Amino acid sequence: MKESDIHINRVDWIAVSIYFALVIIGWFNIYATVYDSQLDQSIFDLSINSGKQLVRIGVALGLIMVIMVADYRFFENLSLVIYIIFLLILIVTPVLGKEVNGQILSIGFGEFRIQPGEFAKFATALALAKVMERPTFDLSKKQYQLIAFSVLLIPVVLILLQPDTGTAMVYFSLLVMFYREGLPQWYYILGLGMIAITLLGLGIENNLYLVGAIVLITAALIFLGRKSWQRALVFSMIAIGLIAYIYSIDFVVSKLPPHQQNRIMVLFNPDLDPLGVGWNVTQSKIAIGSGGLLGKGYLEGTQTKFDFVPEQHTDFIFCTLGEEFGWIGSLVVIGLFSGLLYRLVIMAERQKTRFSRIYGYGVISILLFHFMINIAMTIGLFPVVGIPLPFFSYGGSSLWSFTVLLFIFIKFDSSRATQLGRIS
Repeated sequence: MKESDIHINRVDWIAVSIYFALVIIGWFNIYATVYDSQLDQSIFDLSINSGKQLVRIGVALGLIMVIMVADYRFFENLSLVIYIIFLLILIVTPVLGKEVNGQILSIGFGEFRIQPGEFAKFATALALAKVMERPTFDLSKKQYQLIAFSVLLIPVVLILLQPDTGTAMVYFSLLVMFYREGLPQWYYILGLGMIAITLLGLGIENNLYLVGAIVLITAALIFLGRKSWQRALVFSMIAIGLIAYIYSIDFVVSKLPPHQQNRIMVLFNPDLDPLGVGWNVTQSKIAIGSGGLLGKGYLEGTQTKFDFVPEQHTDFIFCTLGEEFGWIGSLVVIGLFSGLLYRLVIMAERQKTRFSRIYGYGVISILLFHFMINIAMTIGLFPVVGIPLPFFSYGGSSLWSFTVLLFIFIKFDSSRATQLGRIS
């Protein structure tokens, strides 16, 4: 490998620096969740989560080195092969995987286990970039929409079979990338409308109120356009469809596992079961609120120290930050995530090939979704669905998959001059 092939001078060090800042801050917060002043364990102690995470950070550094010295064309040329490999792994996961809380999410040997659903994210982003890179690929046309949605939905279906609703939801974040590449706006208007109707259907205790409102609005629209029977028919069909959808929501929710039903109920009624299903979110909000402006100080968080928040080192790691570093500390971390996303947008827009740009927006979509949903979970604005905070939450699969996702794009960006020579 020639030194010129590595493109060290063209690496976006701003994005790299933000990555390491988030990883290091996350590591210190993981230590805070397990710290016990009586035991006086070091942050480097391999018997506790912070020490284990340090080993995983070391593995992440190894992955970064491999990605950065590899030829960028390796990931481009084998993108569909990588995608198919992870689809096959997802297929065998329910058979060979380890069951935890009714879900089969990980496979591996002994202590070394990975969650294929996490790694399949970057594989799906690569596959979409490959199938959409052709100049003739036009997302405004139905046949190309079918191809793109098929690539997106296959891993979603396989992950739902585990079942892992939270991870499956992440894949729909790639619709942000679809928007950049020309998917018609009416898809998003329809999607937002369906989300609004779903929230209303779940939030309003008696569906008759919502159905009555739809009937009244439809009657008014028909009356205003009474000279057109075609318009009246369209309005009536839409109203019937909406009413059928509203009553189907309860049916779909009833088919979810009990713990997911409870999480949805708690979202709309936080006081429903504060000592049961609402405990996590309630304690998380207490932890964040008690931090105030400047926080209680590192390793001084009482909610953290006395383990009031379950899963605080993984899905609820943000509440540790809020309690010990307060509003200012939370703002710094949110600023780092926002800065990274902004930087990635700049990087995506300066790519010389459509493949790199599409993959770049895939990275942005996935990181944005995780960032927003995880924080929304900790403050009670979204149901608890097991979405980790990128580079921050405890866990090997989470850290490694996000690292691979990000640094493949950083590699593409550092090689853009070579790509320009290739396509010129």
